[in-house]
Amino acid sequence: MGDNPHNSSELPPFILTGLPGLQTSQHWVFLPLGTLYVVSIVGNALILFIIKEEQSLHQPMYYFLCLLSVNDLGVSFSTLPTVLATFCFHLRKISFDSCMAQMFFIHLFSFMESGILLAMSFDRYVAICNPLRYATVLTDAHVARLGMSVIIRSFCMVFPLPFLLKRLPFCKANILSHAYCLHPDLIRLPCGDITINNIFGLFIVISTFGLDSALILLSYVLILRSVLAIASREERLKTLNTCVSHMSAVLIFYVPMVSVSMAARYGSHAPQYVHTLMSLIYLFVPPMLNPVIYSIKTKEIRWRLCKILLGTKF
Repeated sequence: MGDNPHNSSELPPFILTGLPGLQTSQHWVFLPLGTLYVVSIVGNALILFIIKEEQSLHQPMYYFLCLLSVNDLGVSFSTLPTVLATFCFHLRKISFDSCMAQMFFIHLFSFMESGILLAMSFDRYVAICNPLRYATVLTDAHVARLGMSVIIRSFCMVFPLPFLLKRLPFCKANILSHAYCLHPDLIRLPCGDITINNIFGLFIVISTFGLDSALILLSYVLILRSVLAIASREERLKTLNTCVSHMSAVLIFYVPMVSVSMAARYGSHAPQYVHTLMSLIYLFVPPMLNPVIYSIKTKEIRWRLCKILLGTKF
């Protein structure tokens, strides 16, 4: 790649990296990753199929679950091409435009997941705190508007990122830390002034992940206050049980994301494979666990899934 700066017209390629120290056995690493892909893709596809076929699941809560499953499929398919190429075929070079496109879609689906989880928390808040107004507040039209607002907001937040990177000169060895393109990884490669990129990156993180997580927390504070006002202990537990799947989805999304951010900021002395593994957990685990959690906790989905897989009623 040389030492001369690459301007935006030259569009320098990038070099992807697998797990450090395992270059000679990268293809074995794809076995567990491939298993996660299969579980994620098949699991989310089954969730979509079951909700489509089961009339009793045609409710706002499950419409949001459909959005979550589509989004998780998007995350899986965004990373699959380069992960497959890096670990199985040892094809590590990726063009500038392909890298920008992959970065765009990975972050788009990450922001969308945060917005979908917020919409699902609003659904739980209305169902528990204002049950008599649930049918009028969360109509099909309102659910569609909420879904579109999540998509539009995420698109508007991510759209400038490739253009802000493309304007910068690249003069370093363009070696990435992962088998896919992420903005925090790419932003350390240019040799120009990245102040605008850093400010905008901080802005979109605060206005999406930060705001969404605060509103989700607030919704659960209000839900908990409403649940504690219920006299019957059995009814309190039954009501809280309707939130378990969503709370689990929130935790498996935000905990790895915060861990990756903390490791990037404060874990500079940690081995590189630690950062790589944490990034893999952040991108691979939520799409795999979400359909598993909802299949276990939702009676109608569990019953239909067992009927499909085993031909029996569960």
